[in-house]
Amino acid sequence: MKSIPMIRDFIVKNKLVLIYGIAMAALIFLLKWLELRFIIINHSFEVYIGLIALLFTALGIWLAIKLTKPKVRTVIIEKPVYISPSETFELNEQLIRKLNLSNRELEVLNLMANGLSNQEIAAQLYLSLNTVKTHSSNLFEKMEVKSRTQAIEKARRLSIIA
Repeated sequence: MKSIPMIRDFIVKNKLVLIYGIAMAALIFLLKWLELRFIIINHSFEVYIGLIALLFTALGIWLAIKLTKPKVRTVIIEKPVYISPSETFELNEQLIRKLNLSNRELEVLNLMANGLSNQEIAAQLYLSLNTVKTHSSNLFEKMEVKSRTQAIEKARRLSIIA
């Protein structure tokens, strides 16, 4: 309780300074309030434009963060893998007849499986490039595939090629 008389003594000694300080703070508060009111009333258009610009800037930053965030999605695909023993390869002649594959188409398929390009196949079989492409497209159609890789994989799985 010794602090209460000390505070009272401080107030009594500095009464005039405290009154001037409080009056000055009130006056400054009043001036700042009037200045803010003046700015808002006289410059309301600029204030509104500034607020709208600030809003769209924040919206643009948020949208940029959303759009540039990488969308990583893991997809697991289960696919059966057919393993055929390489030593006991038996040509599936019945399926070859069923698919109606010609000998030349089988030759082209074997060379495709060996990794040769259409140009190299044409040179090795003494055919034109267009003929090799025709045989390839016929193969794809008969085997119901869309690419060389699919044709080779399906032919190996069905024991058409080794």
